[in-house]
Amino acid sequence: MDGRDLVRSMKMVGSAGTVRGLRTVRAAWRRRRADALALPARGVERARVPGAVRDVEPGPGGGTIRFSRSELTIRVAVNGAVFWGWDGAGPEPSYALAGRCPEADPRAVLEPDKDGGWRVVAERVTVVVSRHGAIEVRTPGGVALRRDLAPRWWEPADGGPGRWMQRSEVPADARFFGLGGRAAGPRLRAGTYRLWNTDPGRAFDRGDDPLCLTMPVQLVVADAATHLAFHDTSWDGSVRLREGEEGAGSGHDRPGMSELRMDGGPLRCWVVVGTPARVLLAWASLTGAPAVPPAWALGHHHARRFGDGQELRDVVAGYTERGLPLDVVHLGVGPLDDRQVFAVDQVRFPKPAVLAGELRRDGVRLVSVVEPAVRAVPGDAAHDGGVAADAFVRDASGRIVEGVARAGDSVYPDFTHARVRRWWGGLYAEGVAQGFSGFWHDMNEPTSFTAFGEATLPRSARHALEGRGGDHREAHNVYGLCMAQAGYEGLRELLPEERPFVFSRSGWVGLQRYGGTWSGDVAAGWPGLRASLSLVLGLGLCGVPCSGPDVGGFDGDPSPELYLRWLQLGSHLPLFRTRAAPRAGLGEPWEFGPEVLEHARAALVERRRLLPYFVTLAHLARRTGAPYVRPLWWGAPEDRALRDCEDAFLLGDCLLVAPVLDPGADRRAVQLPRGLWYDTATGKRYAGPGQVLIDAPLGRIPVLARAGAVVPVRGEDGGLELEVWAPAPGGTGGGLVVRDAGDGWNEPEIERYVARWGVGREVVVEREGEDGVREPSHPVRVCGLGRPAQM
Repeated sequence: MDGRDLVRSMKMVGSAGTVRGLRTVRAAWRRRRADALALPARGVERARVPGAVRDVEPGPGGGTIRFSRSELTIRVAVNGAVFWGWDGAGPEPSYALAGRCPEADPRAVLEPDKDGGWRVVAERVTVVVSRHGAIEVRTPGGVALRRDLAPRWWEPADGGPGRWMQRSEVPADARFFGLGGRAAGPRLRAGTYRLWNTDPGRAFDRGDDPLCLTMPVQLVVADAATHLAFHDTSWDGSVRLREGEEGAGSGHDRPGMSELRMDGGPLRCWVVVGTPARVLLAWASLTGAPAVPPAWALGHHHARRFGDGQELRDVVAGYTERGLPLDVVHLGVGPLDDRQVFAVDQVRFPKPAVLAGELRRDGVRLVSVVEPAVRAVPGDAAHDGGVAADAFVRDASGRIVEGVARAGDSVYPDFTHARVRRWWGGLYAEGVAQGFSGFWHDMNEPTSFTAFGEATLPRSARHALEGRGGDHREAHNVYGLCMAQAGYEGLRELLPEERPFVFSRSGWVGLQRYGGTWSGDVAAGWPGLRASLSLVLGLGLCGVPCSGPDVGGFDGDPSPELYLRWLQLGSHLPLFRTRAAPRAGLGEPWEFGPEVLEHARAALVERRRLLPYFVTLAHLARRTGAPYVRPLWWGAPEDRALRDCEDAFLLGDCLLVAPVLDPGADRRAVQLPRGLWYDTATGKRYAGPGQVLIDAPLGRIPVLARAGAVVPVRGEDGGLELEVWAPAPGGTGGGLVVRDAGDGWNEPEIERYVARWGVGREVVVEREGEDGVREPSHPVRVCGLGRPAQM
């Protein structure tokens, strides 16, 4: 136990009561003692680099290059992704991949290059390996996108896992994005970013790092092309980034730099090159298609700690009486029974299934929080069942590891074992029987409730890791991912006719296969509002398209203005959840005053109106990997002004959303991509590319529609309607509509629409199909006629 742990523990003693504080101290000592006994001290190390090329062995899609002290395997897959691994590391096994690794591209071959190096030429990328082990990724035209210098390893002289470092260079004009959920994003500037899923232990702000969901995934955008680089290891590590500078030093460019340092694991990497859309499509084919949430989960959620069932009914009635749409209510830890994992307090919430049935008849679903901690008390069903199933994490000596959670001393399932995941998935039957429609995974880094962000399991704790065996140093970052898999697959077994709704605070690459995520405990301030947008954009670029913040923040007292601006942003994000935190009487929209209530109603009604569009985006994300929320440069990554814009986003292909992120603002500058755009509130037209100033009164934020867009919306009668924005003069437009076939697994039909100018300044909307062009299947409302363009 170091000084930092001791200080945190002493804070806990004074702030949360002596009993819990002493438990924290004891747990911290146990963690440190276990690691001191089971993990060897890092003594003398040997440094190693690859050395010079000795020989090569061609293989499918590439081959193996042997150096004097290492070997490198390169393979180009049929989807265009490039894999390389050092020291015999292959693409499998991997928690990131969805199923088996894609087949090699037989057209890609290993051939000699100049200066004793070798290269692999594929349709979309060329990979060049120098004779000393540097790897350069180029466009088909020969422009360098990434140069990984020869790696370096530090290996214990007495044996054991080594650590390694990989430095990379990117073009001077490149910008970095990704690395999971980062509050300081979405563009990642110079700094060091840790790769270790961490609960900050308090409400976090824009400068806090790391957070609950980190990933070794970089998306790098440059003039020449976009590329994604993923180093497939789940060990603790860090990434140091430095953007490049053009014309630095006697007119020469200074390249951007990335330095990745990992405490262990294989040194293996995937790289995908192309347009952003092509990159995310290939990335989804590798790591799995995003799960499509049930349609109700794309509506408005509200979470709070309800004191009892009557308080919950009163809050739902408050929404109904005030004409505020509400689709989902989340039960936080308050209603739960600490003695069981899925149990509800029967004194304060008697007959939860009856309550859930009442709410469902009114169109409201219930979602329950679930934590991985199981109370370490014999007699509890989950505890005794887990002991009988040998489901809990053990230390190096074979004893079950205990940590401190909300309910006290707790034990933790080893989700890296398929048998344990099946056992845990079966426990959701209790939650389903109580009427819950979805589950919210919390505290699953895993973290201790009382340890101020420290991991609750010692690094020496043993894990199955799908039969390979290992410890928590490797399992920590994938723990939340495996818990999400257990919940998702368990619900598929229990409710085979329904799509599961699971979202998780923590996770790793591939989390999108099982559901989405939310921001965690973001601080209630204007910096927290900005961080909310950064997290959603960054996660989408890492392949997790369904995410969102807690509107209003987790702690503190947001001002009415801040709450409303947050609500307006949240209503245009995939997971739209307001949260009533334990603050001074503020939680529901009507508690912020009549003016906020009026404007909040408009935002909530607009979200419900856009629900068919969100359903369409969800199904398209599954098919293409494209996130719902996209940076402005999505369609034009070569536009540097768009690359540097972080305060607006595209919602699908049709809408541009410019939230108000500063107090007191009633106008804001909006950077527009190329084309003609309509202000959806006023109908004014603006021509891009360029920057325009748009009114943003307290009642709304600027939302612009692309000329020619066909947007599926909910009509006044509740049916689907097509909102069509007039094409630019002499131009055409269109859009896709996916009508959800219910909350089950039926494959919905994709409808393709074209909008064009007809005779007499009429906008004609037609549906394209295999049998030709025909009339639209839904009512059409044309918008944007008769307004001059604003420059």
